[in-house]
Amino acid sequence: MYYHYPYYQYDPYQHLRQFPQYPQSEIMVEQFIKKPLYPHLKTKTLQTIKPFVQYGLQEAKATSFSHALTEVAAMSYLLGKGMDPQTAYFTVESWEVNEMF
Repeated sequence: MYYHYPYYQYDPYQHLRQFPQYPQSEIMVEQFIKKPLYPHLKTKTLQTIKPFVQYGLQEAKATSFSHALTEVAAMSYLLGKGMDPQTAYFTVESWEVNEMF
């Protein structure tokens, strides 16, 4: 038997709303300009991702920005899960077949 719950609406775009969108995100950031969040993480974070950003910029020249951003985001995600940078790079590259995921 199928039950329909009219008070529940499925929103297929909910995942796109999880991050604030411009200009709301800009308004939210202004609140923190005078007091950065987690300042002790800034230098290490930027140093860790810098090689991936550089890689992504070079990759975008050979493929597309979408492809390059997907690669860098996947590598960054794996870094966040505790994988070392080299293993994250090799893992994501191993998922590609003919420059496609």
